[in-house]
Amino acid sequence: MSDSTSPLATKSMATSPLELPDSDTLRLAIDAVRVLSMDAVQKADSGHPGTPMALAPAGYLLWRHHLRHNPANPDWADRDRFVLSVGHASMLIYSLLHLTGYDLPLEELKNFRQWGSRTAGHPEFHETPGVETTTGPLGQGVGNSVGMALTERWLAHRFNRPGHIVVDHFTWAFCSDGDLMEGISHEAAEIAGHQRLGKLVWIFDDNEITIEGSTDLASSTDQLKRFESYGWHVQRVEDGNDLEALDRAIRAAREETGRPSLIALRTIIAWGSPGKAGTADAHGAPLGEEEIRLTKENLGYPSQEPFWVADEARGEWEKALPRGAALQAGWEERMEAYRAAHPQDAAELERFLSGELPDGWESAIQESIQGFRAAGKAQATRGSSGKVIQPLAEQIPNLLGGSADLAPSNKTEIDAADSFLPGTLGGRNLHFGVREHAMGSILNGMALHGGVRVYGGTFLIFSDYMRPAIRLAALMGLPVTYVFTHDSIGLGEDGPTHQPVEQLLALRSIPGLMDLRPADALETAQAWQMALERTDGPAFLSLTRQNVPPLDRSRTADPAGLRRGGYIFREASGGAPDLILLASGSELHLALEAADALEAEGTKVRVVSLPSWHLFQEQDRDYRDQILPPSVTARVSVEAGTTLGWDRWVGLQGQAVGLDHFGASAPAPVLFREFGVTTEAVLARSREVLEGETPA
Repeated sequence: MSDSTSPLATKSMATSPLELPDSDTLRLAIDAVRVLSMDAVQKADSGHPGTPMALAPAGYLLWRHHLRHNPANPDWADRDRFVLSVGHASMLIYSLLHLTGYDLPLEELKNFRQWGSRTAGHPEFHETPGVETTTGPLGQGVGNSVGMALTERWLAHRFNRPGHIVVDHFTWAFCSDGDLMEGISHEAAEIAGHQRLGKLVWIFDDNEITIEGSTDLASSTDQLKRFESYGWHVQRVEDGNDLEALDRAIRAAREETGRPSLIALRTIIAWGSPGKAGTADAHGAPLGEEEIRLTKENLGYPSQEPFWVADEARGEWEKALPRGAALQAGWEERMEAYRAAHPQDAAELERFLSGELPDGWESAIQESIQGFRAAGKAQATRGSSGKVIQPLAEQIPNLLGGSADLAPSNKTEIDAADSFLPGTLGGRNLHFGVREHAMGSILNGMALHGGVRVYGGTFLIFSDYMRPAIRLAALMGLPVTYVFTHDSIGLGEDGPTHQPVEQLLALRSIPGLMDLRPADALETAQAWQMALERTDGPAFLSLTRQNVPPLDRSRTADPAGLRRGGYIFREASGGAPDLILLASGSELHLALEAADALEAEGTKVRVVSLPSWHLFQEQDRDYRDQILPPSVTARVSVEAGTTLGWDRWVGLQGQAVGLDHFGASAPAPVLFREFGVTTEAVLARSREVLEGETPA
């Protein structure tokens, strides 16, 4: 390899403040990342070698010299967070984790993208030690990083004291052209700039290549000007191999405390490959055995053996272990002093970080239920939810939440709390603006960071805008709560653009996402309890704009039945049921009205409230058969959304009352009447199934 392409040729390191090894060891250490990446992709016969090869110097500089992390303890609370938003470059982070001493042996790299390995095609949270978040869908990682930085700032404000700094870390992200093309990056970057997140740094891999070719096929954006307009501190490093220039940029970013930082790092994809460097061919396919051989020769790499790393390179990388141990030990000493000086604060911080809710928090639920019973009036479940949030916020001091510019409609504001803004760092009301997608991803980042419980609200129809983030919350098992209001044609005059039809089914189809569609105020309080008790996945509340009556529970055998997803809300009079009516949410009162009419005719009717398909499916077969006896095939469901999916509960002989078309603009009562989501429709379907007629 000629001197002009050497990673050390751009500037002498003699004056660098970095403590670098000799040039041969440094070159071997950096090239080890390139070699491991291209060899793993080649062995898997799939993957993305080019970006890890280009970012190898940046990975070395950050992970060996700037990132505060301890490979022996990936969960150290005050570690820096690192997000590989360019998730398809997963062999970069796997190489860095392996070389710095995380529990990721070489055998795992050799099993890249294979069944049962800890080196999946894209990084996965929980699956690989040191991976902070699941990335791959471009833009999600940078959104997560904003949430992590927000949480660090909130915790630092709440717990740091003069002379006792125990929350003090940065959030770093590597991102790509693709990340910055995705709309979510615009949303998240705007919020980060507005929030003045000085401990957030994105390093932008500016390689000007996408799968289809040069980025100028689809983009001509000046990213530095764009981010400058968002209020970011921006820098450019012209050569991705220039460690000294990148080090200066990183240090300048660390010193900028009032703005997040973007470092645009010009790189050449698959740097070192004589035949594919700088081309789209290196983006998403193996280089090929011959090209790998030529690349190793071009790099001057001492061995053609796959996955070979020189001992001196390993020795350089493994210096991260004592460095990390020392960093954590220093923090633990500070924590000990903090515990002595501020024992109550220290205990609260440790409880926040554990994810445990305070003892007795459930009293807020009981307080709400008692208040609803005493009031005894019709109210929208969105309003009921807003009332539940207030005592919950009193009991759970690290409960934070907000809406995508809809707090007055979603009823998500904590009345006694400030907004969380640069001037009020202890605030608990989050303002996301009209940015649902960023809201979802930021909430994920906050949950991933730990130390807070978070919720976010919008209209149910706009859950579509944030579905990718919701899906990733479910995939990662994050305890995020979504408050989705205006959940049917009941929102009325805003019309079909705002009236959800298919959204409930779409959300219910996400594995691991708990659906909660309460029928009245009491079920709403219970739904909040279920959402907050859940620690291994997200949940959403589907809530009404229109008022719903408080329901008579005098014939309800299990008043806390929502906990099991489905339960007998009203048992049939006079023996085993002839018919079962099932409903969720605001339509439960239609089922109850229909049951009254049918019982007056002599039909024995059981009414089942089914607010959570997820929870009901989790119950054992005996319980489900107790609620929905297989012998009772006459069943009718009612829900003001698509009927698709209800056959799961009503069976092939049952019928569903719902809405299999878009809505219209009119007052809610008119819409329910015109679209046939009425007591009369439930009666008609019920009589059909009782008479054995084939469903239409």
